[in-house]
Amino acid sequence: MSEQAPAPAPAPVPQDDRSSGDSRPPFSRVVLDAVLEGNSVVVTILAIFTAIVLGGLLIAFTNTTVLHAWGNLFSNPGNAIAQAWDAASGAYVAIFEGAIFNPHTVSALFQQKSMSVALHDGALSAVFNPLSETCVQATPLILAGLSVAVAFRAGLFNIGAESQFIGGAILATWLGYGVSLPPVIHVIVCVLGAFVGGAVLGWIVGVLKARTGAHEVIVTIMLNYIMAYLLAYLLSKPSLLEELGANGNLISPNIASNAHLPLLAGTHLRINAGFLLALACAAGVWWLMSRSTLGFEFRTVGANPNAARSAGMSVPRTWIMVMLIAGGLAGLSASTVIQGTDFSLNFQSYGTYGIDAITVALLGRARPGGVVLAALLYGALHAGAPLMQASTGVPVDIVQVIQALIVMFVAAPPLVRAIYRLRAVRAGGTGQVLSKGWRT
Repeated sequence: MSEQAPAPAPAPVPQDDRSSGDSRPPFSRVVLDAVLEGNSVVVTILAIFTAIVLGGLLIAFTNTTVLHAWGNLFSNPGNAIAQAWDAASGAYVAIFEGAIFNPHTVSALFQQKSMSVALHDGALSAVFNPLSETCVQATPLILAGLSVAVAFRAGLFNIGAESQFIGGAILATWLGYGVSLPPVIHVIVCVLGAFVGGAVLGWIVGVLKARTGAHEVIVTIMLNYIMAYLLAYLLSKPSLLEELGANGNLISPNIASNAHLPLLAGTHLRINAGFLLALACAAGVWWLMSRSTLGFEFRTVGANPNAARSAGMSVPRTWIMVMLIAGGLAGLSASTVIQGTDFSLNFQSYGTYGIDAITVALLGRARPGGVVLAALLYGALHAGAPLMQASTGVPVDIVQVIQALIVMFVAAPPLVRAIYRLRAVRAGGTGQVLSKGWRT
C-alpha cells in the first residue's frame, strides 16, 4: 500500500507592522472609506458646503452690479467673475465678522493705551461680542432642538415646541414679576417654572396619544394655535399678564432683576448662564439616551414598538415620558429668552424657535452633540446677518434661505451622494431612522 503524499505547506500570510491579533483596518483606510462612501458626518458636511455655495450664487446673482457685469460676460469675463465673487465672499465675510471674529475690533483694542482703559471703554468686550451673540442666539435653539431630538429618538414627531415654549414663557414670566423671592432662589424657581410650563403641554400630547391614539403631529399643531391665542388673551388683560399702561401693545411687565440669568462675561456681553444650562441639558440628554434604562426604552420603542411590547415595556408610558421631557426642554428654551435677554413676554419672544428646532434636530441627526453644533451654526448665521445687511446690503432673509438649503440637502443624502459621486453604502450599512411617528 503506497504512502500518501504529504499535504502541501500553507502559503505564507503576509505580515504588516500591526500585531497579528489586530484585524482592524488602518485609520487611514477608515477615513478614506468614510469620505468615499459618504457616512453621515461626511454627507452632513457636504450638505452644508453645497448650501453655502448655492447661497453664495443666490447672493451674487440678485445683485444688480453683478448682473450688469455678467451682461458683458463675453467682452470682460474676468470682471464678471470678480464681481460675483466679491458679492458672495463679502456677504460671508460680514457674517463671519458678525458671528465669530472681527479684525477691526482687534485693531481698535491695540490702539488702547492700557488694558484697564480697554475694559472701561468696552474695546475688549467688542472683540468677543460676535462669539457672545452667536452663543446667545444658539442657546434657545439648543434646548428646543433637544426637545425635538428626544421625541425623534423615541419615534415621535414633536412639532409643538412652539406651544411648549409659550407655556414655559408664560409661567416663567409670571413667576418673574408676580412673585417676590431672594435672588438665587428666584432664578431657580423661574427656570423650574418654565420647565413645568412646557412639560405640562408635552404631557398632554403624550397622554392623548397613549390613551386615545391621537397622533402627536395633529395634537401639537393644534396646541400651537391654542397657546398662541391663549397668549394673546393673557397679554390683553391687565389683570392677567398685560403691563399696566401698555395701551394694547400686548406685552407683559418686566421680570424682577433678581430673576435674570446671571451674565457670564460682564455687562458689555449678553452671554449668560442660559448657555451653560443648554450645554448641561445636552449632556444630560446624552446620558439619558445612551446610559440610562429609560433612554434604552425610548430608543427601543422608537425602533420597534411591537418588539418593545413583547419585551415587557409599556409603550404608552414611554410616549408620555418622552413628550413630558421634550416639552420641558422646550419650556427651558423659553426661560433662556425671558430670563436671559428679553426680560418680558410678547409675540416676538418665541419667534421661529419652534420651526427652527425641527431643522436643528434634523441637521444634528437627533444626537445631542449634533444638535449643539447645528444650533451654533444657526446661531452664527443669525448673529452675523445684521452686519451682513448693514455692510453689504444683502437682506437678512438670505439666512433663512441658506438654512432651508442645508435642511434640504441633509434630508436627501442620495442627492448629495449623486452630486459628489460618492460610492454606495456597503451592504449592512443603515441610515438613521429619526422618527416612525407616522406609522405608530
